[in-house]
Amino acid sequence: MLRVGGAGLRARPTRVVLSALGIAIGIAAMISVVGISTSSREDLDRRLAALGTNLLTVGPGQTLFGEQTHLPSESVGMIGRMDPVTSSTATGVVVDANVYRNDHIPKTQSGGIAVLATRTDLLETVGGTVAKGTFLNDATAAYPAVVLGHKAAERLGVAAPNELVHVGGEWFTVVGVLHPAPLAPELDTAALVGWPVARQRLGFDGYPTTVYARSRDDAVHQVQAALAATANPEHPDEVEVSRPSDALAAKQATDETLNALLLGLGAVALLVGGVGVANTMVVSVLERRAEIGLRRSLGATRGQIRSQFLVESLLLSALGGAAGTLLGILVTTGYATYQDWPSLVPAWATTGGIAATMAIGALAGPYPAIRASRLPPTEALATP
Repeated sequence: MLRVGGAGLRARPTRVVLSALGIAIGIAAMISVVGISTSSREDLDRRLAALGTNLLTVGPGQTLFGEQTHLPSESVGMIGRMDPVTSSTATGVVVDANVYRNDHIPKTQSGGIAVLATRTDLLETVGGTVAKGTFLNDATAAYPAVVLGHKAAERLGVAAPNELVHVGGEWFTVVGVLHPAPLAPELDTAALVGWPVARQRLGFDGYPTTVYARSRDDAVHQVQAALAATANPEHPDEVEVSRPSDALAAKQATDETLNALLLGLGAVALLVGGVGVANTMVVSVLERRAEIGLRRSLGATRGQIRSQFLVESLLLSALGGAAGTLLGILVTTGYATYQDWPSLVPAWATTGGIAATMAIGALAGPYPAIRASRLPPTEALATP
């Protein structure tokens, strides 16, 4: 029966390829969406495992009247003295200080780069790394030296250290450029200067704007609950506490919502492919009435005729499913490689894709198979 069904498909290769293509597109869309989503999630899990989910940030909130508050200057030290906290550091926004490539650029064209007073232990706490040059140390923090975030360096056109930039009306020497900081994205668009030089030359008020704290993994929620009262004991309600890894997880959840929509589109494409298979089989029955009549005249039973066309439908669906599965895996692998992600296609996705195509063949095949088996032999042979 497989040989007979295969012969029926080989007799019409163009139509078979076009019908199988509809199923292949649907299966490829579904597998690639699942594969890309899984690869992205695996990359996020690996990054979080490397960066840690125990980083917490503390920032100033607002009063009951909507006025902006500030953290006490002692908040960093108070947070650092909490027993479960392993390290703490801070940055502070230098108000009315902008960064320019030179002193001829109009003041209004700031490029969206913030100037942050920074403590020298910032990178160890937030998990950041230096791409070029070095970070601030106890010596350079007291002098006009600046470290640029990844995007800030791009906007300023700074390719390497030892170049000069205009910060707050004074010339600063670039000593380093950072890699992107996933847990502290605000650093990517910032120019980081030492805490002492910011107070001496740029009019920094000394109040931290963001405090970063690392805690033991088993005490993250405990520390998170106590941070507001520790940072500002007089007004804990005016403190905002967040966990950067939660923001990354929320972004992943948003991506999964989009993936659900794409899966729905893939299912629609698969349904269209199933309709194409049914159409192909119905047309095949109409075109092969003489063949059906001859087989019946030579002794083929109705059951054998039904089986022949049902097998053709299953083979056609299986052909589209196999091609779609292979295409979906290739798309996932290519995109994951381009994004520098681990390539991961769940086994249930490929198995489910093949099962879906076989179900389509089983649903699309019975009607044309039954119609073929009910053709009277004499009427079928008389068809021109």
